[in-house]
Amino acid sequence: MAGTTLPTPLYGLYQEKFGFSELTVTVVYAVYAFGVIGVLLLAGNASDAVGRRPVLLWGLGFAALSAVCFLAATGLGWLYVGRLLSGLSAGLFTGAATAYVMELAPRGGSSRATFVATAANMGGLGCGPLLAGVLAQYAAWPLHLPFLVHLALVACSAVVLLRLAETVRERKPLKAVRPQRPGLPPQVRAVFVPAATASFVGFALFGVFTSVSPAFLAQSLDVHNHAVSGLVVALAFFASTAGQLAVGRVGVGRSLPLGCAGLFAGLALLAGALRWDLLFLVVLSALVGGAGQGLAFRGALSAVAEASPADRRAAVISTLFVVAYAGISVPVIGVGVLADPIGLEGAGLVFIACMAVLVTTAAAYLLRRPVRTTA
Repeated sequence: MAGTTLPTPLYGLYQEKFGFSELTVTVVYAVYAFGVIGVLLLAGNASDAVGRRPVLLWGLGFAALSAVCFLAATGLGWLYVGRLLSGLSAGLFTGAATAYVMELAPRGGSSRATFVATAANMGGLGCGPLLAGVLAQYAAWPLHLPFLVHLALVACSAVVLLRLAETVRERKPLKAVRPQRPGLPPQVRAVFVPAATASFVGFALFGVFTSVSPAFLAQSLDVHNHAVSGLVVALAFFASTAGQLAVGRVGVGRSLPLGCAGLFAGLALLAGALRWDLLFLVVLSALVGGAGQGLAFRGALSAVAEASPADRRAAVISTLFVVAYAGISVPVIGVGVLADPIGLEGAGLVFIACMAVLVTTAAAYLLRRPVRTTA
């Protein structure tokens, strides 16, 4: 998962090398989300049929190919292909790795397994920009060394994976895998709409942090230290991990409206940072908004899963992930489109206003019709 966010603090260096605009940065970033969505829809349940290990090995293979594309990049096309392969890797890992961790847990260890899966997912996403930022700032070959380290980590992961036991006992051929059609049974819609809205806003906030915050730090705050820009992005993902872990104590019913409140506060802090060019407000926005995203997304996932009939649960969850990953791509491209005519700060403020309307609407709905859960 670290590989999917590894290029974040390096986009400015790629801009200098290949001479492309802020819009191109956002499109390069968003290609990743399209790869994830494609895999979730076409082969999101593949590991249930062919086994966890084969799917995860394919995921590691795509991750390695993505790193090779960035290492060999001599033009913009390499970056697009690298991001697409990274998205395919993440799409394969999203469900299969989580299920594998749960199944490999010792008896009575399901709670700890959930913690490990959550921390590995969001924590890995946070480690990517932090690792790349530190290497780009304090080591040689800033556009190559991060991906060489990533290839070494992928190789270590493959060695470990090959030593693990397969947990799917009745395996089927690959041709048995069928695309998952998104679906919303009538009884889920009342819960799904506010849950999906909050998820969309949370992922959109992450998308902006991951794609354009390094450019804002450099252009508006004169922060050219790649390690600092990587750390700011990493803080949002680490805070999301903390927010997800807090759902167990807060409860699913309260985590969704509280998550919406956190997202709204994070957006407000980001608006202040853009308006007054203050670094500490950017950091606070990452921490508060990230925690809100974690609360909202895990609460949304739990509420939607519980409201879904068992035979439609996978399809409903796939639909939620499609909405979430649309949030990480479409608004980000919008910011890129507006960055040229009105500037990066103006585009960011327009984005914040739109997301604030969405998350406020979802919160108001949840306050009027609270999510009722039994678990």
